[in-house]
This record gives sequence, structure tokens and C-alpha cells, in this order.
Amino acid sequence: MMDGHQTPKSTVMPYPLEQALEKSQEVKEKVEKCAIELFTVNETVKKEMASGLTLQQAERALAQSEDVEDKVQECAGELDEVNEVLAQEIDDRKKCNRELIETLQELSVTQNILSNTQDVLAIAHEVVEEAKQRTFHDSATGIPNRELFNDRLEQAIALAKRCEWVLAVMFIDLDRFKPINDTHGHVVGDQVLRVVAKRLNEQVRGEDTVCRYGGDEFLYLLVNPQSAENIQRIARKVFDRISEAMIIDDLTLAVEPSIGIAVFPGDGTTGQALVANADIAMYRAKEKKAGHIFFNDIGNDLERSRA
Repeated sequence: MMDGHQTPKSTVMPYPLEQALEKSQEVKEKVEKCAIELFTVNETVKKEMASGLTLQQAERALAQSEDVEDKVQECAGELDEVNEVLAQEIDDRKKCNRELIETLQELSVTQNILSNTQDVLAIAHEVVEEAKQRTFHDSATGIPNRELFNDRLEQAIALAKRCEWVLAVMFIDLDRFKPINDTHGHVVGDQVLRVVAKRLNEQVRGEDTVCRYGGDEFLYLLVNPQSAENIQRIARKVFDRISEAMIIDDLTLAVEPSIGIAVFPGDGTTGQALVANADIAMYRAKEKKAGHIFFNDIGNDLERSRA
């Protein structure tokens, strides 16, 4: 009791774990000090009682004992605070550990779902790519088909209009192919087509496109060849490469192309018109017999002797 007012009870202060451990050590040291003080008081009282304890000595010993008791009570309160903090910390850590375990379990489930999803996406991607390959590529030769060629041709025309470029479409028909196909069968005929497709792919530039139009006919799109001379040079290279002999199943075979060429914009400003005029030019080349390249726009045929 002090001045008629009760000493307020201590309230629990939230210590961080490190401070709580330090406080615990501090309380321990205080309790040990109180124990020493109480022992000293008790020893003094024993000696005084042996020689005859006076009232004044007894009151002094009682006051000292009460002072030590107050200190002990204070330590007990502080220790309760520390214990409460530590108990809360333990509960929090247990809760955190439980939450951590649950989170890790959920993460594992999520990773499994993600892995399964990625597998499904990979399969779906393969299916889509395979579908695209079947949809836009020729099954016999593996090169682009008519649908993909027409799409790229329309894109090239749009770009050529913006950039004021020249485009050229070569229509390639294989002379001597029908006798090979009729004599040696479709298996050999398909191998001839694959060889021709491979040779065309060897000549194609990165921005150009070659396709199998159908049967023994191929289309070759030249993007921005810049001049008629470049078109003619590329056409001659294509002609010479296709005309080279090939060995299939121990058979030495040879085909020779007739090539018709239509040039944008002179021979047409649409894909359909360019292909149609290149087809017409190809038939003009055939009229000259095998081994011709015919430009539709200028009527220029470049005769080549048979290989």
C-alpha cells in the first residue's frame, strides 16, 4: 500500500523471442540475489535470537524479509510474463509449422497439377502442330500445300503493295513424270516427287515459299526478287537442279520441268490472277516442248536443250 493507492498489477508486454530469453535470464539472476538476501536475513535473525532478540531487531528483520518478498513477487510477475510470451511463441511456431506443412502439401498438389497441366499442354501442342502439319503440308512430300501457299501469297501481295515490291510466281510442271509413274508405279512416282520437293527446298530463300500444287505440279513464290534478271537466274537454277538425274531403287530416272512465270503487279494484283497467269505461261512453255521457261508478262521464253 502506498499513499492509499494499490500498486497497479503489471501487464503482459509482448517481448520478441530474443528479448524474452534475455528477460528470463535477468529474472533468474534477480531471484538468485533475493535468495542470498533472504538467507543473510535468516542467519542474522538466528544469531540475534541466540543472544536475545529485541523488538527493534525483530521489526528490522521483518522489514528486510518483506522487502525480499516484494522483490521475489516482482520476479514472479516478470517470470509469468516471460513464460506467457514463450508459451505464445511456442503456440505461434506450432501454428506456423502446421501452416507451413499444410502450405507445402498444397504446393506439392499444385506442382502435380501444374506438371499434369504442362503434360496436357505439351500433348495438345503436339496435336495442334500435327494437325497444322497435316492441314498445311503435303502428305507425300512434306512441303507446304496449296492452302498454305495461297495464305503466304496473299500476305506477300499485301506487303508488296505497301513496299512497292515485285513478286513472282513460278508454276512448275514435271515433264516425263507420267511415264515414270505409269511404268514403275506410284511408290517410285512418290519418291520422285519427294526428291523434286527436296531439291526445290534447297533452292528456296528464307522469305520465299515452295508448295506442291497437285499431281506433278509445284508453285514457287519469289518475294521481292527486285528484277527480271534475278527471277530468270533463280528459275534457271531451279530448272537445272530438277533436271539432274536421280537414282531410286537402283533406277536412274530424270524429269525435266516446264516453268511458267507471272510477275506482280504486271501479270495480276491478286493471288488467284498470278497463279492463273503463271499456269498459262507454263502451258506456253510446254508448247515449246520440254525444257522451257516462259515469262507471261514479256513473252520471253528461255529455251533449254534436254539434259
